[in-house]
Order: sequence, then structure tokens, then C-alpha cells
Amino acid sequence: MKTVSELDLPTFDYYGEDSPRGEEYLRVVSELAAGNWLATSPLAYFVLDREAGELFLRTKKATFPGQEMAKIFDIQPGPLYDEIANNILHVNGERHGRLRGLVNPAFTPKAANTWRPAMRGFLEQLWDGVADAKRCEFVTAFAKPYPSLTIANLMGADLADAPRLHHWSNWIQAQFDFQAIMNERDKIEQAVIEFYEYAHALLERRRDDPGDDLISTLLAAEAEGDRLSDVECVNLVLNVLVGGVDTTQSQLAQGIRLFAEHPDQWELLAGNPELAANAVWEILRYEPITPFTARIMLEDVEVRDVLFPQGTIVLVGAVTANREVERGEEFDITAERPERLLTFGAGIHYCLGANLARAELEEALSFLAPRMPGLRLDGDVRYGNITGIYGLDELSVAWD
Repeated sequence: MKTVSELDLPTFDYYGEDSPRGEEYLRVVSELAAGNWLATSPLAYFVLDREAGELFLRTKKATFPGQEMAKIFDIQPGPLYDEIANNILHVNGERHGRLRGLVNPAFTPKAANTWRPAMRGFLEQLWDGVADAKRCEFVTAFAKPYPSLTIANLMGADLADAPRLHHWSNWIQAQFDFQAIMNERDKIEQAVIEFYEYAHALLERRRDDPGDDLISTLLAAEAEGDRLSDVECVNLVLNVLVGGVDTTQSQLAQGIRLFAEHPDQWELLAGNPELAANAVWEILRYEPITPFTARIMLEDVEVRDVLFPQGTIVLVGAVTANREVERGEEFDITAERPERLLTFGAGIHYCLGANLARAELEEALSFLAPRMPGLRLDGDVRYGNITGIYGLDELSVAWD
């Protein structure tokens, strides 16, 4: 048996400012996956195979490397350090099980469905601003404001605060972007400070005047006499904000891009709104905006006669694993696909807000498809960086 460091592996230039994007990025990772189930880089090994990737995501011998990344990037005690220590992504064992047990009822499909009427209302407001023009820059017009308004409503915050929530979410989310954490840590730290102050004040208001919002639900959450502390509540709300704004924004933008490039699929969806759930699943499969999910080995792990020593970091590739299906390179909203994707992760750290994200995307596609006949690109697509959430910086579209 060889240690992974002893293998002769291809290198993937993932961290550089010139890392590939768009079609070039898909070509590079597809060629890497075709030649080997592993690739290497200075900080981590890439796992490009579905079976092996799912094993790393599910094993209790590995976890999300948030604490380790804090050490690598020398994050000192302070608000960002505290956020990393209390982020449910980084919490394991009994503490993680306790938190998930208390908050899971707030994130079931049924719970997510209660927010659908509000989602439709936000879509109608945003549509009024572009309907007559029959063209828009979609990221600014829809993809950014829509999830921010939804999360503000879900939190019980003023809708006027949605732009601030979007700002905080984007910068706090940047802690998972290697380039950002190296070059713009002060902005990430400041966003954490400002959001903590805002969320604590909102929590106090909801304690005195509870409603149907998420914070009120978390304050009331109880299991066998156990309750969430204020610190736990605020950090869970932060997790929902960070996990539910930039991610949904990016996945919606990538989805609209895919449909603009596949007009037959858009026309099919417009005439068959019952395909919305399947269309969302296909977008999540075909262009996951979390292309790689990190894990660090808590102890030695053996996979396919390869030893991954304790402390080894791997990046599991949803972008390649999701396409390991029949006709996996085709974008087809009618195809029968596997029930499991790696886009939301797997195992005990499966994305807490997955049901909410799917509901938001379903409502958006159902609303827009019949209103945007002949959807097409209206300029060059400007892709974001693949080292964090893989979104679009600009997407100009037009319709008939």
C-alpha cells in the first residue's frame, strides 16, 4: 500500500487567479477524472470519483477542515475565529448531533414550503422591474435580491435590510475561498462583527415579540428539555444566511445560463411547470456551485489501497461525481437521475438548508419560464472564481 503523497498524480491549478472557468474549467476537470480518480495541489488532494468521494464525505474518520484552515491561515482569536469554532459545519460528535436534533424540524420540506408564498411575492416584485424591457442583467435584477429577500423574511428581519444581509453573507462566505481568506481577511472579519451585532439585537426583539420566523422557531426549539443558547441561535442564523444567499444566488444564475444555452429545455419547462423540481435537480447535478467539498482526515484512512494519513485534506468533486451517470454530460430536465447528488454534500454534514434552496429554485423557475419565452444570452457570460462558491459575476439575457 502506498501513501497518497507517494503517488504520481496530475496537478490541478485550483487556487491561482488564472484558474480555469466556464467551458475550460469543465474540460480540465473532466480530463483529470478520465485519467485518474485523484489529482494533487499544494494544499489538498482532489477526489474526482463518485464512490470514493461519497466515502470521504460519509466517514466519521474525516470532517470539514474549518479549524485546520484557521491554523493554516493563522486566524487569531476574535470574531472570525469564534464563528469558525461555532459553525455547525465544523462541529462534530455529540455537540453536532445535539444541534442537528434541535434545528432539523425547522428545515424539513414541509417547513420550507411555508415560505413559498413569500418567495412568489418577491419574484413578482422583481419581475415588475424588467418585464417591459424584455432583457436584464440577471444577476443584479434577480439572482442577488431574490434569496436575500427570502432569507430576510425567514429570519424575521426588515426586508429593507436584505442588501445588508447580502453584503454580510458574501463576505462571511468568502472564508471558504482560499484567495479571499489570504488577501481580504479584514473584510471577512468586519462582516462577522457587524452581523453578530445585528443578529443579537434581532434575537432580543424576537424574544420579546416572537413570530413565525426562524429566530423565533430556534428560540422555542426544545428536545427533552434541552434548548439552544443565544450563541448557538445566532451562529445557526449566520449559517443559514451564509449558506442560503450566495449559494442560491449562484445556482439560480448558473441555472438560467444553462437554460439560455438549451432553449428546448426552457420551452419544455414553460409548458410543463410540473417539471420544475426535476429541472432544479438537473441544474444542481450538472453545474454544482459547490464544485468541491473539503474534508480533513481525523485519523488514517485507507481507500483503494491508498493511505490518506491523519491531517490529509481532500477536496471531493461534485462536478465530476454528479456526471457519473448515463448520459451524464447531457443537460436534460426529463431524464431519470440518481436520487443522491454530492452538490449538498453527504453524511452527517449534509447541507442543513437543502430543502429551502430547492424550494427557492423551484419557485423561481416555475415563475420565470412562462414569462421569458425565447430566453437567450444577450452578451458574454462573466464567470466567478471556482475557489469558493462558483457563481456568475454577470449574465445578460433577453427574451421575446
